[in-house]
Amino acid sequence: MTQIVGHRGGRNLWPENSLTGFRNVLGTGVDAVEFDVHLSDAGELLVIHDATLDRTAEGSGPVRLVTPEQRRALRLKDSPDTLPTLAEVLEVLAEGSCHLHVELKSDETGTPYPGLPERVAATLIRFGLAGRSHMTSFNLDVLDACKVAAPDIPRLCSVNHKSAQALGLEQTLRAALDRADIIAIEKSLLAEHWDAVLAILPLEQLGAWVPNNEEDIGFWLERRTGYLTSDDPVLALSIRDRLALSA
Repeated sequence: MTQIVGHRGGRNLWPENSLTGFRNVLGTGVDAVEFDVHLSDAGELLVIHDATLDRTAEGSGPVRLVTPEQRRALRLKDSPDTLPTLAEVLEVLAEGSCHLHVELKSDETGTPYPGLPERVAATLIRFGLAGRSHMTSFNLDVLDACKVAAPDIPRLCSVNHKSAQALGLEQTLRAALDRADIIAIEKSLLAEHWDAVLAILPLEQLGAWVPNNEEDIGFWLERRTGYLTSDDPVLALSIRDRLALSA
């Protein structure tokens, strides 16, 4: 059965990467939750997607420059929540049983944060969550660093048109398979190269992201990919249940 992953905590339902969203997504029965981690210059692990604050927080500028004092007062847009740390997110998610897809991000110049794999792995281990986590990245070098830092924590490689440009899709997928046990491919790229992808990847290791409407979600569920990452995991779960009943 396809595993349903709540993208950024289910951002079509709640403010993305928010503690409110993570608390709520636990009650949906979702199989996994995906979220993003940056490293500030002050050494804090911050859960936010973009490398800048402007889109999702009531602030501006690079995430890495946020001080602990600023972070504690920095509200997310359309939410009473403040910008969470990885420890705060894990404290919430530790109460559930879903799997965690923890994406390691890069700074505003596109440069991976030195030491981020080690810090994320240590925090997952400290909360007892390493056994139900994947460390994820688009960047093959970051995945190599994750393997060195925490060889026992599995890895997921995300692939889109941009990340596949340098090596080409086939070589990118083969390189990803050397580093990760789940390969999650952006849905338009996956649809365009479906047969070529299946010649390289077994379905159970393949993920599709990010279908969000009923038609799109149904389309990918019927292809039985191992994972489906959606901004609306509640809708995805309901469609999966309906398809199972009609099978």
